[in-house]
Amino acid sequence: MKKFEGVTDEMLALLYAKGDNQAFDELLSRTQSKLFTYIMFVVRDHDIADDIFQETFIKAIMKLQDGQYTDSGKFMFWITRIAHNCIMDWFRQQHARHIIEPNEDNDLQNLKGASVLDTYRESEMVNEQVLCDVKKMMDSLPPTQREVVYMRYFQDLTFKEIAELTNVSINTSLGRMRYALINMRRMAKEHRIELALVG
Repeated sequence: MKKFEGVTDEMLALLYAKGDNQAFDELLSRTQSKLFTYIMFVVRDHDIADDIFQETFIKAIMKLQDGQYTDSGKFMFWITRIAHNCIMDWFRQQHARHIIEPNEDNDLQNLKGASVLDTYRESEMVNEQVLCDVKKMMDSLPPTQREVVYMRYFQDLTFKEIAELTNVSINTSLGRMRYALINMRRMAKEHRIELALVG
């Protein structure tokens, strides 16, 4: 909406808290794709991701209306933390840390990570295969490890931010990353996968 051109997400959140519903519509359109991708990456099921996405925004609306949001310059960080808490609640309700198997709808190929590589076609093909292999290995990681890898490499968050978002210590988030990398290296070795990108 042109009405909100140049208005930050944080300002939109505060406008909505004061009763401007159009500000919320704009906020939703700006953040929904990134937030849904994050949720989908962790839960691996489209219907569950839809439910958690809606629950996240319901909780965000309630917090905004209750005046529980202050402009810290990090609206996306704030709402991602709400999403993380909703995801963890959902996992707790499952009474286990099972991994939902990937299917055609939630395959990591949808992230299109390979499309950003602008090398020669031969190198591109090698790099696409490497990224495909990495994504397949990430599918096999436990949710907490998959989440930290996603936040670090796809959202470019620091370990301090990851720790804050996931409500754990920095050491725990570093430990999860360490185990994720150990698991991925083990899988690469077992399947004789070469993980070096070609420049």
